[in-house]
Amino acid sequence: MVESDGAWVIWFEALRRRDVPRVGGKNASLGEMVGELGAKGVKVPPGFATSAEAYRRFVEANGLERTIAGALGDLEAGKATLAETGQAIRRAFLRGEWPEELAEAIRAAYRELCRRRGRDDADVAVRSSATAEDLPDASFAGQQETYLNIRGERALLAACRRCYASLFTDRAISYRQAKGFDHMKLALSVGVQAMVRSDLGGAGVMFSIDTETGFERLVLINAAWGLGENVVQGAVDPDEYEVFKPLLADASLTPIIEKKRGEKARKMIYTSEADSPTRNVPTSKAERAAFVLDDAEILTLSRWACTIEAHYGCPMDMEWARDGESGELFIVQARPETVQSRREAGALKSYRIGKTGRRLAKGLSIGDAVVAGKVCVIESAHDIARFVEGSVLVTSTTDPDWVPIMKRAAAIVTDHGGRTSHAAIVSRELGLPAVVGTGDATRLLHDEQEVTVSCAEGDEGFVYEGTADFSVEELDLAAIPATRTKVMLNLANPAAAFRWWRLPCDGVGLARMEFVINNQIKVHPMALVRYGELEDPEARARVDALTAGYGDRTEYFVDRLARALARIAAAHHPAPVIVRMSDFKTNEYANLIGGAQFEPKEENPMLGFRGASRYYSPRYREGFALECRAIRRLRQEIGLKNVIVMIPFCRSTREADRVLAVMAENGLKRGEDGLEVYVMCEIPSNVILAGDFAERFDGFSIGSNDLTQLTLGVDRDSEALAELFDEQDAAVKWMIRSVIGEAHKAGAKVGLCGQAPSDHPEFAEFLVGCGIDSMSVSPDSFIAVKRHVAEAEAEPQKAGRAGQA
Repeated sequence: MVESDGAWVIWFEALRRRDVPRVGGKNASLGEMVGELGAKGVKVPPGFATSAEAYRRFVEANGLERTIAGALGDLEAGKATLAETGQAIRRAFLRGEWPEELAEAIRAAYRELCRRRGRDDADVAVRSSATAEDLPDASFAGQQETYLNIRGERALLAACRRCYASLFTDRAISYRQAKGFDHMKLALSVGVQAMVRSDLGGAGVMFSIDTETGFERLVLINAAWGLGENVVQGAVDPDEYEVFKPLLADASLTPIIEKKRGEKARKMIYTSEADSPTRNVPTSKAERAAFVLDDAEILTLSRWACTIEAHYGCPMDMEWARDGESGELFIVQARPETVQSRREAGALKSYRIGKTGRRLAKGLSIGDAVVAGKVCVIESAHDIARFVEGSVLVTSTTDPDWVPIMKRAAAIVTDHGGRTSHAAIVSRELGLPAVVGTGDATRLLHDEQEVTVSCAEGDEGFVYEGTADFSVEELDLAAIPATRTKVMLNLANPAAAFRWWRLPCDGVGLARMEFVINNQIKVHPMALVRYGELEDPEARARVDALTAGYGDRTEYFVDRLARALARIAAAHHPAPVIVRMSDFKTNEYANLIGGAQFEPKEENPMLGFRGASRYYSPRYREGFALECRAIRRLRQEIGLKNVIVMIPFCRSTREADRVLAVMAENGLKRGEDGLEVYVMCEIPSNVILAGDFAERFDGFSIGSNDLTQLTLGVDRDSEALAELFDEQDAAVKWMIRSVIGEAHKAGAKVGLCGQAPSDHPEFAEFLVGCGIDSMSVSPDSFIAVKRHVAEAEAEPQKAGRAGQA
């Protein structure tokens, strides 16, 4: 007979992390949180765990060792398939009888839990916790079963028996074989936890790290209505929230840098049927249109994530639930994150995609790779056998039964699911690019179709027709030299902001607001301010669709712009991030939704109503006020005060004064609350009157394209004059050298944001010789420019001569 070294049942409060051999990783972690983190405000539902010895007692009492060993032996010898082996072992478990002393221990603990909850037949969650799960080098997430809304002693014992059987699902057997775990040495603990009535509220998953890039200063939360299984399984497209951890300690701030509303088409609720205690139902239109969590709840969960991460000393993967009856939030599971935390920190692969075919589908990108291959559409797990190895797996959603073929796929594309869905989690662990939540990939793509799956373009992933041009470069971060001259990044796309957080840059020298407006907001700001005057019915309809859920249409612009820029600012905090206010030309503004009505037609928009001249003009002043509101929210409410504002195309000091006055009227006063304001140096007057401009601005950013165009009188877009457009022309260099010297005399800083230092090492040498403070370049050329600058600084005499040239 098995000798028990303790109770068959242990309450969570008596367990700690060290008890993994007794109760598995999941239950040991629940005990750790109940015992150690409750005093710090983290709420965990009460419950108890059966011990590993209880599992061994059940196995012994039913003579299952021989059944298990025999079935696994047949599998290894090729006498039985994986499916036949798993089915035989599970059937034997489900036929097993409970030893009376073990059954009574579970019943007694359940009765005590009911007493603590103050109700008969309390509803509980019954979760599996294997003694080898969630180790640093392996994740067993989702391999064993969970049963929700279990009521009564008979139903509880049946659910516990099913948990034992789930130790031998096909996927679990396969995974242990791949990882080299001995099946016979494992045991399974069952966690019995009071249910959170999230069927009446909401639930989801939370990570204390960015799951795609490993950015460590982020909390990522997914949320859906009802019980949380739909989020874990990827059966719904959830809400997604991102929170910047370093600012959470300040209660006056709301550092939520992303809020995406998911479709949330269904929710899992309770039923009164004993055999099927839960079921999925469609959500209402109101539920689909609303966020599951409000800002206070997002911040509470995020602070708990930080508390849990600090206690465990590593990034964490957590599940949470909100009780619809009490409104309380709870953490129902926590385990170490096992993908990004193991990623090699010293290397960074950079994928670049060039010419592509037609875009066929888009969704959330998982990973950052690009893969080309043939499509294999499989909509049902019953058809798994026909999967073609090395294909792009296209399916509606995945669950743990799909893992064996996911391992054989080149990439994965799903109709449903978010960043914390099963498909996303497994893809990360396998190192496969995946595009999840496309909505209709199984309808749009077909077998043997040649496609390219791209996850190299930020948060959104794309499926392109045919084989695209792409390349991959391995960047050795340890080999990047240090420089006195700051080398910064030019960034426009907030979706890709976290991709480059590991680069040792000195901040962002140019974040282009117009990119965000064009790609994420899409609406002309004046069409929001003066919506009542909007004449185009199609434009009105598109504005209505985009601003749904916002009581004030202008708030749509402010909210989306502030959060998009916040992702760029957070990725490099506390280093400076210079945000250039909108610099569309009139023809570009006119292309925004509703824009044609508010823009004049110009023969030469390049030299027309653009930049600073718009900000104080009656034509756009109210639109600029929205831009200012977004920056004010970004700095004051979200808390990212590393943001510097930059004014483009400022033709005169009189214009500078007018713009600064309008900014101050809108709560952005230079010098107040640490606000710095820069000016683009792209017009000869900026150079000629550099000292006067330096009295009004804290720094200059040389826009070498426009400065070259206006210095040489060459249209930079003219093919006929292409040979004359030269940023290294002596006249352009004179301009650059002059403005650096005059600005430094006045105590202002000078940087350059342009492509020339990337394309021409001698130009970087020239800038170092002139004593420039910073250069801002695209991420893919950062390392090359950093090396050019280091070489120039190492030979000051040569750089000095270049600066005089």
